[in-house]
Amino acid sequence: MREITTYQGKKVLVIGFGISGLNAAKLLVKLGATVTANDQKVPQDPSVVKDLEAQGIRVITGANPLSLADEGFDLVVKNPGIPYQVPLIAKFVELGTPIITEVELGSQILAGQLIAVTGSNGKTTTTTLIQKILQAANAKHQVVAAGNIGVSFSAAAQTLTEADTAVLETSSFQLLGAPTLHPHIAVINNIFASHLNYHGTRENYINAKLQITRNQTPEDYLVINWDNEEWQQLSRRTNAQVVPFSRQNLTQAGAYQAGGYLYWRGEQVMAVQDLSLVGPQNVENALAAIAVAKLQGVNNTVIQQVLSSFGGVRHRLQYVMTVAERKIYNDSKATDIEACQVALQGFDQPVVLIAGGLDRGDDFMRLVADFKAHVRVLIAVGETKDRLVAAAKEAGVPVVLTSEDVTTAAPLAWEASQPGEVILLSPACASWDQFPNFEIRGDRFITAMEQVSGGKEVTECD
Repeated sequence: MREITTYQGKKVLVIGFGISGLNAAKLLVKLGATVTANDQKVPQDPSVVKDLEAQGIRVITGANPLSLADEGFDLVVKNPGIPYQVPLIAKFVELGTPIITEVELGSQILAGQLIAVTGSNGKTTTTTLIQKILQAANAKHQVVAAGNIGVSFSAAAQTLTEADTAVLETSSFQLLGAPTLHPHIAVINNIFASHLNYHGTRENYINAKLQITRNQTPEDYLVINWDNEEWQQLSRRTNAQVVPFSRQNLTQAGAYQAGGYLYWRGEQVMAVQDLSLVGPQNVENALAAIAVAKLQGVNNTVIQQVLSSFGGVRHRLQYVMTVAERKIYNDSKATDIEACQVALQGFDQPVVLIAGGLDRGDDFMRLVADFKAHVRVLIAVGETKDRLVAAAKEAGVPVVLTSEDVTTAAPLAWEASQPGEVILLSPACASWDQFPNFEIRGDRFITAMEQVSGGKEVTECD
């Protein structure tokens, strides 16, 4: 951890009691700040408040009082998901009070090297691949994945020395509040239309993503997807050295796919068929990871070992197990149509698909071509099951079944499947009609599949 005096004697307000907010509040006390912590909700666990108060932190829960804006805070640290239009935040914006997110704190105290990853899709998988490759290449030092991946960056940074590395997954929400973030290597996987309800416009969203490279210098690197003209143009908005990656072989200046192989600047690294993760999106994730690894001097043997054995990030097209020649995948994170399409396009084998969930009015007829090309059996669940059934019938899917939820769909999927096929949960819908979140939905699916198949989840590479 790097020692800093920035916050000594400062009056700081932390808004939001998520993992990041709680850790930020505790760190700020260590750094000498006078801290007030506020959350609109009252925590169900009273020990949360007691723990904060025991460290000398003033705690206000149950509302975001506008009167806090009149108390003369030097700084606000907000939960990334809280919009800037919330009245209390908007008041601080009007007053000109600096507002940051917890990743900014982490970057300020980090003593080691910083690699940061962002993008609309694939951030978590790419971050995890980079962390695993770099850790395998250098077991003597820590390589920690943190940030939007679910690990507090400000907490992780406190444990790292100059010889260690942080691989930081960053969302657009976090980046908006990270004005001094300066990664040595930044990665932009892709930029699609996303979170426009938060950012207002696509240009605002892009500008937030580009914060990842705004402080980079010619001694740093920007690893960026080259398979879209817009992304190529965005590469002009950096001072870093641009290192492209391309699944479509549009450039050989970085990492790329040509034929059935992955390359680094003309050097063959490994065969595509040896990747453990399926689908074109995971080829792109692997190329981004290869680019970072090669910039860090990692040899091909280590890269091959990790990319050929990694089982996937939980709930993101996660390989679960193979039983009786049936491969089972959990893609509960596929909460929209595009994610389901990408999952289906990753398989050459016939798919027994479980899909459905919260009805947000999406047009499932967009799935007809993918159903026709990849799905032999559809089991539709949740609020959207009738409309998914209609899309499957339009596609001529031979077997169309319905069930209550993923737990009751699992035995139907097992009975309907045949050797050599894939059983895939890829809902194309959010989980909130039946489950609190996609993680619980995915866990219930895995448990149900273990029960009906007699198999056991592969956990070595979670």
